[in-house]
Amino acid sequence: MQAEHQFDSDESIMRYAIELAAKGFGTAEPNPLVGAVIVTPQRHFVAAGYHQRCGEAHAEAAALQQAGEAARGNDLFVTLEPCSHTGRTPPCADAVIRAGIRRVVAGCQDPAPWVAGKGLQKLRDAGIAVECGCCEAEAGELIAPFRKRVTEQLPWVHAKWAMTLDGRIAADSGHSQWISGADSRAIVHELRGRMDAIITGAGTVRGDDPLLTARPPGPRTPLRVVLDSTGQSLHEQSQLVTSRDQGPVLVCVSARCEEDRRSHLRQLGLEVLDTSGDTQVCLTEVLQELARRELTHVLLEAGPGLLGTAFDARLVDEVHVFVAPKIVGGSSRASAVGGHGLQQIPGGSVLHQAKHRACGTDLLIEGRMIRLPQENS
Repeated sequence: MQAEHQFDSDESIMRYAIELAAKGFGTAEPNPLVGAVIVTPQRHFVAAGYHQRCGEAHAEAAALQQAGEAARGNDLFVTLEPCSHTGRTPPCADAVIRAGIRRVVAGCQDPAPWVAGKGLQKLRDAGIAVECGCCEAEAGELIAPFRKRVTEQLPWVHAKWAMTLDGRIAADSGHSQWISGADSRAIVHELRGRMDAIITGAGTVRGDDPLLTARPPGPRTPLRVVLDSTGQSLHEQSQLVTSRDQGPVLVCVSARCEEDRRSHLRQLGLEVLDTSGDTQVCLTEVLQELARRELTHVLLEAGPGLLGTAFDARLVDEVHVFVAPKIVGGSSRASAVGGHGLQQIPGGSVLHQAKHRACGTDLLIEGRMIRLPQENS
């Protein structure tokens, strides 16, 4: 953006900051996505920045560095309350005060309990005019994955599947490759490369022998997670085992998994997580463990059983569904999502911010889940 550019409103400045912040998806985590813009009191552009990578400069610091002395006496718009504590980097609130910023406009308050308004108060105490809530809904959507992890101790769960026009995920023979086309598969690999973890089940490992890697590699190397109560789905020739140099693998087992089997999995170079279930692995327990490891975005690439479990438990936050112009027919195969399902057809869309686009001959439908009333489940 050119220095002579003048914004027409505070909202337009904040929306530009939100647009910048989104560029950090896949590199900024486990930190939240944040963008910052410095303008004159007449809304002329001075500088901008966004949090590009965890451990590097936060958005405010990047914008202040770009502005230099030109920041003094001007206004800072930032999508999230400036931090007031020392973490991987120094407090942004202190940097804002030193830079001589006269006014700070924040999109939303930081939900992390170690911030939660302290940064804004620190700025007020230093005599800086502070406003919070400009484009609050959009700024809140931007940090929803971070908020879920720090307040609910759960990661943001993406669910992905491909199906035919008649809702089939495989033929009656079990054949399922390939439902979607090359363009769709390229998008899946790009998505994988921005995830902290990819979760699948024992049935998918047995049936498809997946790699669950991003090809080509993306900015993140996801942890590949297998839910397998007995630990029997993996063996020496499994692609998840032979590709362990391309990314770590975590096998989550229940009490049904014998100790000899656990030892064998570890000898194969896999990490084993013992869960509390007697016969089954609890998905929620696994997700809590991933959040404890500061993993923010996880992708469910699994069969109807595991997807159904996730939807029944209201654990899915975002969906990516590829619909291919193919018809398979038959009546013996399961739908893409199993589980108990809903008792009634929803009256409207279950997706917020739903969007669709063509991927070659396929159609990709994406959106964030709307939480339906409990009585409909």
